[in-house]
Amino acid sequence: MTDVFGTSHKDVHEQVVFCADEQSGLRAIIAIHNTALGPALGGTRFYPYENEQAALADVLNLAKGMSYKNALAGLDLGGGKAVIIGDPARDKSEPLLRAYGRFVESLGGRYITACDVGTYSEDMDIVARESTFVTGRTLANGGAGDSSILTAFGVFQGMRASAERVFGTPSLHGRRVGVEGVGKVGHRLVDLLREDGAEVVVCDVSERAVERVRQHHPEVDVVADARALVTSDIDVFAPCALGGALDDDTVAALRAKIVCGAANNQLAHAGVEKQLEDRGILYAPDYVVNSGGVIQVADEIRGFDMERARSNAAQIYDTTLKIFEIAAEEGVPPAVAADRLAERRMSEVGRIRAIWLGR
Repeated sequence: MTDVFGTSHKDVHEQVVFCADEQSGLRAIIAIHNTALGPALGGTRFYPYENEQAALADVLNLAKGMSYKNALAGLDLGGGKAVIIGDPARDKSEPLLRAYGRFVESLGGRYITACDVGTYSEDMDIVARESTFVTGRTLANGGAGDSSILTAFGVFQGMRASAERVFGTPSLHGRRVGVEGVGKVGHRLVDLLREDGAEVVVCDVSERAVERVRQHHPEVDVVADARALVTSDIDVFAPCALGGALDDDTVAALRAKIVCGAANNQLAHAGVEKQLEDRGILYAPDYVVNSGGVIQVADEIRGFDMERARSNAAQIYDTTLKIFEIAAEEGVPPAVAADRLAERRMSEVGRIRAIWLGR
């Protein structure tokens, strides 16, 4: 059974809410990991989990990741996440999304939702009909629109920083980049890589997603699966599908010098970051480089401005370089350095929030 309360102070979640509405078929879990910096912000994942235990394990991991992501993105927001159990192609409906919105509203602003795998801006418009604590709505409804735009942009900035560290130049020109997963974020990352002059090879379980990339970039190479991608001659590996892409076998087979992608929770288990370090592979921590999307939707809270959000997302380049520098100075993998930096901000700023304001 998943340990909801965690085995260490870092894993303890403040609140976990199970939501069900029989008529609409809603089965959802909202997890709030940490609100030291502010209300918890994180997307809603709509996914056909095998069982509720798998859904719970995923939402707990994702919520914790959002605490760290929001902290290093410089946001005054905590970390949370939600999952809706089901097949979005079959089970998604207006009543279900509105019922979910009621549950989000019932938390009184402790959790602010947004898009994630299986949900889109149009879905957030429906959720927002029942809750004021929604971001990632369509531009027509005053929202930030598709957060994959700045997610991909941020990953690209992290990749540029990684290239600066490994190759001595913040450019991917002439480098061969393998992108696993060319869905909402991955296909936009391919666009940015091609604009920068990189060679690109991709794979995806969806033939439709691959075909969309090939229509815009017929020169892009395609391989059968993730195994073929990581064992091919690539300079950079960009995991942009679901989590757990970096396990023991993958790291052992990987030929790239850099790992930098959009997927959440890329490390399959603790210790993988050390395996990457031992093999001389630079790992750009996922929650650092993929924070462009949360920067985009967070900007919506105060009235969305794309130029301001893009400018903030561009700082992912500097943050990534800073983490590499700290890692080198302290003799630890970048993932450990990133965790320490995020925890320091949550602790220091969170302590200030304890000062009573008398209201």
